[in-house]
Order: sequence, then C-alpha cells, then structure tokens
Amino acid sequence: MTKYFIHIFIFIFLSISSVFAETFEVEMLNKHEGQINVFNPPIVRVAVGDTVNWTSVNPGHNIAFTKKGVPDGVEKFKSKIGKDATFTFTVPGVYAYNCTPHYGLGMIGFVVVGDDTSNLEVIEKIKYPGKAKAIAKELIEQLK
Repeated sequence: MTKYFIHIFIFIFLSISSVFAETFEVEMLNKHEGQINVFNPPIVRVAVGDTVNWTSVNPGHNIAFTKKGVPDGVEKFKSKIGKDATFTFTVPGVYAYNCTPHYGLGMIGFVVVGDDTSNLEVIEKIKYPGKAKAIAKELIEQLK
C-alpha cells in the first residue's frame, strides 16, 4: 500500500512541476546591436526543468555545449547548423555554449540553471579561442 502512495506522489509531483516549467528563447543572429555573430540574449537564467529554445534567425549557426563547460553528469549537446535547437535543463549549474562555426569570433553564451554557479571556476578555466576569450571574461563577470 505504501508503494502505491509513493508512486501517486511522484506522479503528482512530476505533473505539477512540468506545469510550472518555463521556456526561454535565444536568437542566433548574424548582427545585433553593433555586434556580429551573437546569441541574444547571451546569458539566460532558468530553473531546473525549464527549457531553452535557440532559434536560427540567420543561417549558418548552431549551438554546442562547450567542452568542459557543463556541470558534471551532463552529456554533450550539439545542434545541426542552420536548425533550431531545444534543450531542457535538469542539472543545476552554469552551461557554457558556442556556435561551432563562429566560436573563435566570439559567438558564445551561458545558461545558469537554478542560480547555481558552483562550477563557475571550471567555466573560467576554459581556453576560449580568439575573440571568445574577451567576451567570455566579460560575460563571466556578469555571472559573479
């Protein structure tokens, strides 16, 4: 009988939590406010269970989690170039991501899940290429 109530409780909890989950939009753009090859907005703060939709407004962009740029236990994620992408965040922490073709040009962004910045030190140690290095430094300062 106790197992029955536990299963009902879990079902109700999961049903309710999905009702309150939100979806956030990020645009993949060639130009925005004087910058080229950008994610708009570059930083998104979400709760555990929320989803981010990356919309390929302009062709030639994708989204890929940056190597060593996600919390422990999170698997690689990479979308196809020119296609929209969606990811639901279930693990708290900071997620660094980039556009594969424009990474060195500074097309990077961050998702902070559950206001958890416990892996920010790891994110700071990533060897960002080219222009992404300066942009990462600027965005990380905003996360602190």
